[in-house]
Parts: sequence; structure tokens; C-alpha cells
Amino acid sequence: MTTPTPERRTPYDDFAGFIGRTFAESEAAWREPRRPGHPAPNIVVVLVDDMGYSDIGPFGAEIPTPVLDRLAGQGVRLTNYHTMPLCSPARAALLTGLNPHRVGYSFVANADPGFPGYGMEIADDIPTLAETLHDAGYATYAVGKWHLTRDSASNAADDRRNWPLQKGFDRYYGVLEGLTSLFHPHQLVRDNSPLDIDAFPDDYYYTDDITDQAIAMVKSLRAHDADKPFLLYLAHNAVHGPLQARPEDIARHRGRYDEGWDRVRGDRFARQLAAGLFPEGTELPPRNGEPGHEVGAWDELTGEQKALYARYMEVYAAMVENIDTNLGRLLNTLDALGDLDNTIVVFTSDNGGTGEGGAEGTRSYFSRFVRHPGLPADWTPDVYRDPELIGGPRGLVHYPRGWGMASNTPFRLYKGQTYAGGVRVPFVISWPAGLAGGIRDQYQYVTDVAPTLLDLAGIERPAERRGVPVQELDGASFVPVLADAAAESAHVEQYCEMTGNRSYYRDGWKLVTLHRPGDDYDDSEWALYDIRADPTETTDVAAEHPDVLKELAAAWEAAAWRNDVFPLPDASGALALRNPDEARLHRPLTLLPGTPELERYRSSRLIAFRSFTITVRLAEHRAGDAGVLVSHGDQGGGYSLYVADGRLRFAYNEYGELTDTDAGPLSAGPHTIEVTATALPDIRWSFAFSVDGAPTGALDGVHQLIGMAPFQGISVGIDRKSPVSWPVYERHGTFPYSGALTSVTYTPGPPAPYDPQEIARTLQEAAAAFE
Repeated sequence: MTTPTPERRTPYDDFAGFIGRTFAESEAAWREPRRPGHPAPNIVVVLVDDMGYSDIGPFGAEIPTPVLDRLAGQGVRLTNYHTMPLCSPARAALLTGLNPHRVGYSFVANADPGFPGYGMEIADDIPTLAETLHDAGYATYAVGKWHLTRDSASNAADDRRNWPLQKGFDRYYGVLEGLTSLFHPHQLVRDNSPLDIDAFPDDYYYTDDITDQAIAMVKSLRAHDADKPFLLYLAHNAVHGPLQARPEDIARHRGRYDEGWDRVRGDRFARQLAAGLFPEGTELPPRNGEPGHEVGAWDELTGEQKALYARYMEVYAAMVENIDTNLGRLLNTLDALGDLDNTIVVFTSDNGGTGEGGAEGTRSYFSRFVRHPGLPADWTPDVYRDPELIGGPRGLVHYPRGWGMASNTPFRLYKGQTYAGGVRVPFVISWPAGLAGGIRDQYQYVTDVAPTLLDLAGIERPAERRGVPVQELDGASFVPVLADAAAESAHVEQYCEMTGNRSYYRDGWKLVTLHRPGDDYDDSEWALYDIRADPTETTDVAAEHPDVLKELAAAWEAAAWRNDVFPLPDASGALALRNPDEARLHRPLTLLPGTPELERYRSSRLIAFRSFTITVRLAEHRAGDAGVLVSHGDQGGGYSLYVADGRLRFAYNEYGELTDTDAGPLSAGPHTIEVTATALPDIRWSFAFSVDGAPTGALDGVHQLIGMAPFQGISVGIDRKSPVSWPVYERHGTFPYSGALTSVTYTPGPPAPYDPQEIARTLQEAAAAFE
């Protein structure tokens, strides 16, 4: 069958002028430039990561936030704003105006179990806020955390279809993944390309850096176009763990938290009531006491615990203050450019404060962060660190969940849960030229942000984009609420779901669960609250209103089917499953000298939950040669094979505990060096070293690096950015190898039985056989 030839487009068909044979016989015409209505407002959306409801001054904090205080004073505070309980879903909802499951973000973009709600890609028929504004003539910039690209698609070989520039942004600078070191970011991306960076300056701090980049983008725009409006999406990685702050910022908070989380929580609640954020009679719930989420009384801690835990919170407060300071720098720039009065500024958080630091907090973030059913009894979710290192590049810390409870004052529970502590966050919006100030207590939801900003900018969301009908919005503009404190919210009901935790809001009633992973889903999980009278969810009234419970439970079920929520996670472990195409990432890989650092997730597929061999080939090693042959990881966990003083050495960083092993002499000449890691029971490795086939040393029985560790990828011939071994770094810096390195080859073995994907497959096979 012959394929029809497409019709040739006539080049003059859509030309508005006249074409003759010569210029003199022709009439010129120009296309109208795309410009929004003048003067269209600039839009700055500041999204903080894991910040609780009460963590800034306008919502009750003792942390100095003078810039936000001024914004809130001249703008509007939404006291009843709700978001998703986890970061990627919240970001997808904010940038699209659609419920996150519909967009494909049922979970963070670190999963791919093969269901529509977990697709982790924004479809072409779901335009982002940036795409709509860009099409209307806005400049569009994004800096900071993205976390809308699946981890397996965050490498330099990906087609980038879900990276920021492909989703409507003209410029981007930041980190594609969900977290990073604020002193040594693991993979910075500029526009569409990962940056090849060996080391950062001693005074580098990521929050300052992304603010510098944002300011530079705006200055460059104004140097070229005095009128073009812009969208700036400033998405902080702070205050997500690991908690890290500048020493001088931490110093200003010394002693501020010595009285503990109970006192801080009570004081914050008193300020909230005095400010009118809650009606008189609102109760502060008791400390969180739900199994697995309990918080003890501060007064029952030892003196040593109090000193340590207070230090964690000093770091957190320093991070919040630094965000405020950097926002001030950005706003001062807009003021100097004459743009501040006509700039809409939104400040909010992706979800509530977190309890992931556990009851005690941690100085070993990546071992505390691990979720695996088979962790051995001697697994250590914390390591000793000198208190002076807490908050610095060597201490990957997080605060105890008692501080997470205080962050979420006055609400219950944390990030990840659908109780208010996970989903109610601060929200400030300011536009000096277009909005008056005040407090609004109407229910609003994260999907309302995009339609509201378009409404304020006078831009209509198109029904089609590039000839394709776009999916309808779930959110609704709350411009009427901003204009009139007595206006009714257009958002009267909303479902929510996260890892089985569920809720449904309708007209002041809230149905909610605290789901235990692996339990059945049934109506006995539901609690019911009258949020109008009980905004802090202290009194379950399900027994008094069984008809309301039944009605809202049915509404949740219907909304779940309508929004791609099913299937819900269960005991099958299917959430750990990955696309079978990822099997190619377990093939042997050879890296040559000069190869940019291998991306984190790509690197992890070579070693995670399995045996593996590293083969290093040296064309020539001279007597005085030294340096790193291969490194993988950072201060949170990793390993490094290096040569010093004529000997081969292997540094193994076990989530902060460093072991440096002598792997034998290395004589002059060409060599083949092998590091053989054997996966043992209890999620351990043993390492054996050989030179030219002869055994030279061993390291036995160390805990494997799993979960998010090693967080920094593989480097050949150097230890880039955050070092595996701080003592080696202090002596030698990045320590590039001075000899002739030919290649480094990774040969992964088969997965161990405790690989989460193997566990999930085994459970599914057993379930299928039972049926």
C-alpha cells in the first residue's frame, strides 16, 4: 500500500501582506508578538520543602522572618490552605491545577510500579502553569528542586521530556531529585544539562546559590526587555533533610530551643490565637501518641538528649531564617528594577513538617531513611558526631519528630499522613498593586493555585494546546476569596490519598484515616471530624454521625475511581516494582577517565542488593603516583578505592562510620585491580581485594549501602564534591589519580533474595498460586 504524500504547504497562505516579484511590488507585514495584557503582573512562587504550618512568623513561629512578616502584613494569609502530604504529588498539583493522581503522581517520583496513577510524567494534554504563561508571552524561570522527573529518567542519556524546559520553563537551575546536600549538591542541572563539577567553593551554600541564579535570570530579562512579565518558580530544597545550615546562621539560634518542643508548641499556639488564625475555643491537641508516631515529654529527656535535640532545631531554624533572608535579597532586586509593586508573590510549603527523623533524630540521615522489612537487629539509624559538626557538611542530620510536631502546631501528625499535620501549611500571597491585606479562613487546596494565578494575571487557560484538547482543571480560582473575606470558597470538597492514608473533605466535614501499611482497607479505619468547630481534629464524631461517615466514605470511593487513585498499596510490596526495561541498568558498565560523574540512580543499579565486582585497569603506575581510582558516595555513605604512600586503600563510609582498609602494596607498572563485593545475609557485604589476580586484603561484614545511599554517583579517577573520606579530603582535596588509568568496569551479580523487587515478585507469585 502506498503511503499518501502530505500536501505541500503554500508558503504565502498565512501572510498578511502582499507578495510581488520584487520588494518594490510587495507589501510587508509582521506577526504580532505574543504579549499578555499590559501591565501583566510578574509571578513569583516560593515553595519550601517540608515546612510545617507554624514555622514562619506570620503563622506563629519564634524564628525571625522579617521579610515574610512584611509580605503577610501587606498581603493575604490563607489559614485553611491544604496541600498533598508528600512532595512530588503536591508539586504536580500546584503546577497543573489537577489532582495529582490524574497527573500520575500518587507518590514521590522514586517509584514506577506500572500503574497509571504512578506514571510520574506530566502528559502533553496537561499544560503546566509555566506552559500556559509562556504561551501567553511570559518569560518562565525555575530554580531549585524539581522532583517531577522519575529517578530513572534523571540522567544525561534521558530524552528529558519531563525535565523543566520541556514543561514550559525557559531556564532552569537546580536539582532534579527530592533532596540533596546544601553544601555539596550531588547533581546540579543547568537548563537541560547536568553540570560537570569536581568541587564547590568552601563558602558554597545551595539556598544562596539558587537565589543568586534566580536574581541573575531576572536581571538578564530586564536588561533585554523592560516590560515582559515573568514567572519565577523558586522551589527550595530546604528545609528537607538532611538539615544543614551556615555556621553563622546556626550561631544566632544558640539556646533558643533549650526549653523544648512542648514549650515551643504552646507558645506558637498562643501567638496563633492572638493573631486570629483560629477561632476562640480551638484546642491544642495532646502530643502525638499514635503508634509509631509518638512524642514524649521534653521534661522526661536526659540533659544530654535535650542538648542534642535542641541543636537539631537550631539548625532547622537557621535554615528557615536563611530562606527568609534570601527572599529579601530577591525582593530587593525586584524593587531596584521597579518591578516589586506589580509582582505577585506566593509563599507556601509542599507538605507539612516531617517525623522521618524518628523519636531520637539522627546524625545518619540515609540509614534512618531506609525502609526495608529485613533490616538486621544491629542496624544503626544514628551515628555519633561531635555536636559542633551538626548542621555542617559532615553531619547529615534530621530533627526528632517532636520538633516535627512543633512545626505542625497546632495540628496532629506529619508529612505523609492525611491528618492536618501532613496537609495544612502556611500560605501567604502578596501583590501590592492588586491585592489588599487580611486573613482568610476559607478552605482552599493546592490545585487552586494555578487557576488563581492565571485569573490574577488575566490569562485564560486554553481549551486546546497545539491542536490537542487539554484535560479539565480540578482546582478553582480563589480570587473572589482574596477580594472579599466573606466570599464563599469554590472548593467545597476534596479527596486525598497517600500510601493508603486517605481523607475526604466536604463542607466542613473531614473523613480521615491513619492507615497501617499492609492492613486491609475498610470503614473501621475512618474517623470523622467537624472541622468548623474542631479545626485541630481532636474529637472523632463518627459514632454520632454514621450517616455522614457513610456518605463521605462513598464519596471518597467514587472520587478515587474518577482520579486514578486505585490500586492502593498493600502487603504485596508492589510499590517496589520497577519497569522491566530497567534490567538494562544491571548490565556490566565500563567507565573511562574523564567521564562525568555517573548519576545517582544509574550508579545505584550497579550495586544495590547484590554482589558486584569493580575492575580497575592501570596502563602505568609509577612509584610516586597517588590518588582516587574510583569513588561512589559521600559523607552519608559510600566507598572509595585510592592509592596513597605506595599502598592501595579502601575507604568504606557506612552511613557516617568510616573504615579505612589497607588493601596491600601497589608496585610500579601496569596493573589490574579487582574489588569483589559479595552479598551476605542480613543485608551485608564482604569485600575482597586483588592485584593482578593475587589477593591483597579484605573487609568483612559491613552493612550494605541501600535506600538513598550512596547518594552521590560514581566518579572515575577522582572523589568529586562531598568526599567519601573526610580525612583523605582534608589531606588531598578531590585527590585526582596521577597515574595512567585506563578504565573502571562494574560487573553486577544477580539480586540477593532481600532485594525489595525480589520480595515483591515472590509475594505476588505466592498470591497467584494461592488463588
